[in-house]
Amino acid sequence: MARESEPMENLKKYRKSGLEHFIKFVRELPVIPPKKIFQKLEEAGYRGQDEARRAVSLMAYRHVKRIKRIYLDGAKREQVMPKANFLLIGPTGCGKTHLVELLFQQILRLPTVIVDITTYSETGYVGQDPNTIITRLLHAADDNPLLASVGIICLDEFDKIASGQNNAIFAGAGTTKDVTGMGVQRELLKMLEAGEVVVPLELTHSTYGDHIVMSTGDIAFIAAGAFSGFQQVARRRGAVDRIGFGRGKENTPHQRGGAGAQDQIAVTFTTEEVENIANFQAYGFLPELMARFTRIVPFRALDAGTLKDILRGNVIDRLTREFEDEGFKLIVSEPALDHVVKESIRRETGARGLAAILTRHLEDAAFDTFADHPGGDVRLELEDDEIKVKVG
Repeated sequence: MARESEPMENLKKYRKSGLEHFIKFVRELPVIPPKKIFQKLEEAGYRGQDEARRAVSLMAYRHVKRIKRIYLDGAKREQVMPKANFLLIGPTGCGKTHLVELLFQQILRLPTVIVDITTYSETGYVGQDPNTIITRLLHAADDNPLLASVGIICLDEFDKIASGQNNAIFAGAGTTKDVTGMGVQRELLKMLEAGEVVVPLELTHSTYGDHIVMSTGDIAFIAAGAFSGFQQVARRRGAVDRIGFGRGKENTPHQRGGAGAQDQIAVTFTTEEVENIANFQAYGFLPELMARFTRIVPFRALDAGTLKDILRGNVIDRLTREFEDEGFKLIVSEPALDHVVKESIRRETGARGLAAILTRHLEDAAFDTFADHPGGDVRLELEDDEIKVKVG
């Protein structure tokens, strides 16, 4: 008789011992007040996005309380709040996925996966089966289906599955649209709802591998995307809706999505723009999919002050430790810090670009001195509007 596959053996093992482990896990989940979660995020190095951080902190608190009410108190599902799915929308480098990582992976330590949704396609086509998203969560939960059933799935680059009928103008149009996007959207419908999903136990394209059926009733989905061109779509719709086709004072070329707007990355979305489902339908999303999101949370483009805090508290600290390990003291002047922030804002790369800009300036010093120099000071100073590196 053929030996059973390892995944199926693991599943049988968890059927015997997994329930006890799961109940212990749920019992030990920390119930942290939303205000304390907000504070813990800042202590962990998260900066800015106060409104979005408040919303996600409350969502996390409710998720934990809901799980405890169902699995520890025996509450019926109709007696508790339904599960929440969030959509985080904002420019690149503004802290959307970083917030998910810090909060759910590090602070709450829930089974959490962040997946690039652009690698998936409708079942039966080339690309990963969307059901394997839950397989990834299963693996993050040490192959325990019970633990996975209360986890968090972050769908990154969510805006890239807008359908081909999307008329938004993208920077690099033709490379960011996924022709199978509408199929993936349909596959996601049943997941975001409290449905039963057939989940492969291994990340494979084979249809003959072991599968289990899992409920997504307690899995919280958090989608995140930059939604390039979304503001143009929203304002174009608003212009058409106004009498006279938007001849008002706000119908400037920039706001209509004219020549200056289509290249803009670091935009800030308004609550009105993101709460109108028709805007997302015009962008290329199924309205019934958007209706699965309990809350759509706009993130702001980070301002200079916040970027400088991130640069000083996160990026500089890591680089300083690296240089200390090599016997050097890294010193970055305030004017040099301001210049890096200014460059990041000009490039519209947000917090993500800070390390790249600073690292570029330090590369020569690191190359020339690491493991081949007695040590000393490495200074970054601003001279003639350029950053100069001095070793000595």
